Amino acid sequence: MDHLDGATPPPTSAPVPAGPPAPQVVRTDVGATDGLVKCLRCGATEISLNAATGGLRCGYCRFEWQSDVTLASLGLDGDIGGLSGVVMGSGSEDIIPSTDVVVTFKCTACGAEVVIDTAHSTQARCHWCRNTLSMNQQVPNGAVPDVVLPFRLPKEAAVAKIGEFVSKRTFFAHPTFKAEFNPENVMGVYLPYMVVDVNAHATFVGQGEHKTRSYTVKKGDKEQVLFDADVYDVAREFDLHVDDLTVESSSERLERSSTSANNIINSIMPFDVENAVRYDANYLAGFASERRDSNVDDLAPIAHVQIGDIARNRAARTLGFYDRGVRWDHEQVDVVGQRWVAAYLPVWLYSYHQTTSKGSFLHYVAVNARTGETMGSVPINRPRLLAVSAVVQAIGTVVGVLIMLVGG
Repeated sequence: MDHLDGATPPPTSAPVPAGPPAPQVVRTDVGATDGLVKCLRCGATEISLNAATGGLRCGYCRFEWQSDVTLASLGLDGDIGGLSGVVMGSGSEDIIPSTDVVVTFKCTACGAEVVIDTAHSTQARCHWCRNTLSMNQQVPNGAVPDVVLPFRLPKEAAVAKIGEFVSKRTFFAHPTFKAEFNPENVMGVYLPYMVVDVNAHATFVGQGEHKTRSYTVKKGDKEQVLFDADVYDVAREFDLHVDDLTVESSSERLERSSTSANNIINSIMPFDVENAVRYDANYLAGFASERRDSNVDDLAPIAHVQIGDIARNRAARTLGFYDRGVRWDHEQVDVVGQRWVAAYLPVWLYSYHQTTSKGSFLHYVAVNARTGETMGSVPINRPRLLAVSAVVQAIGTVVGVLIMLVGG
């Protein structure tokens, strides 16, 4: 802009640096309807999951059908190498704490008003006509995810898995637990997760050693083994595509509490999330569920730490030549693109609350309701454990003394 000689030119504002681009949101509830979800054949609303087939089954006419709306058809699967920025399903958007979790529907069968508390359920039954009403459109309180992975392992199989797991540990189990243990009390629960695809670029720079020879030298009365090694500058740089990384999105599960065995859930991974279908409240009928209460920004650091671990593991596979080890002096993993999908994953749970003089502790046995993988925590009979440990230690001491005497 022109200005008069001797006059002070008008101030110019410094350019504001552009922030990161806004996430690209893929609407996953397009076409989803709240209220009556009817059987495709007879129009009844008594719909539930048939765990043996993974399909939805009408409780009236027994007609069964499969959902064909998958991650791929929603545009949330494949092409990890082309990811740039942040892509997320609409069920993964930030939770708005002020959102009213109580939703009122007008029953389209009889006209009555029915209330659903989405903090605890996404289904309710009309108290007049007994039809089931479902909540399938997403509200910003974490109650409705993008996809759900249906139960496949029947309850009877889960009961058998839990019984087998506990039976192998009864010798050291607390007597009260053994007396009260009843695997029939197992419950099916959908737990909230984020499923993450990541396109990253990893760079590692450091030094590695390769042994060239080993030899023995005498130092007084003792011998010492020495090594010669060549030292190399080592660098690794590669693209990394992480597919279907699962991160817990319940803050209670993330907080590794000292009063419960939360980390057990991670031991029954992985889930075949590629077989997940678009969320439908009918898949939840007969099962409990937890609501997501963590946002992508809360979970991204956890996911990125795991991605760094995956990158280091991938680099380590190429270091066989350096038999004396490699020291990385510089590590960098840049996330180029990431895709987040909110999911419900199925778990069978048997829980047991142990009360002691020091407080209470929640033990549980978890079964992956897709693969049958089982892991758990059983209360320990500490006096028996200490007694057995003392006996083993005494036997070890005696054997050690005998070996010394024979050797002498």
